[in-house]
Amino acid sequence: MSAATIAKRLASLGHENRLELFQVLVQSGLSGLTIGELQSALERPASTVAFHLRELVQADLVTQEKEGRSVRCKANYAALNEMVQFVQLNCCQGVTVRSPIRKKSR
Repeated sequence: MSAATIAKRLASLGHENRLELFQVLVQSGLSGLTIGELQSALERPASTVAFHLRELVQADLVTQEKEGRSVRCKANYAALNEMVQFVQLNCCQGVTVRSPIRKKSR
């Protein structure tokens, strides 16, 4: 997974509404929620939910499926796991710190 992809996903979660929306979808499990159910759970207008969902879908953190007249939204657990694994890569193995370059004083 590229750092650019992970950065885009993390950036999409960098807004309170999107983070809360994603958290609700993660909590909903594999069945997900319809946009109407999300709207009710978050107590936000449909336009606000749709606006923030669009960003999460573009970042591949949420998938959407048409169900008759409704749209079901689901958290993309594989993408979530990739983000967590990227952040935890080489966890607790230490970091080599380079000495700062000092200019010679005259």
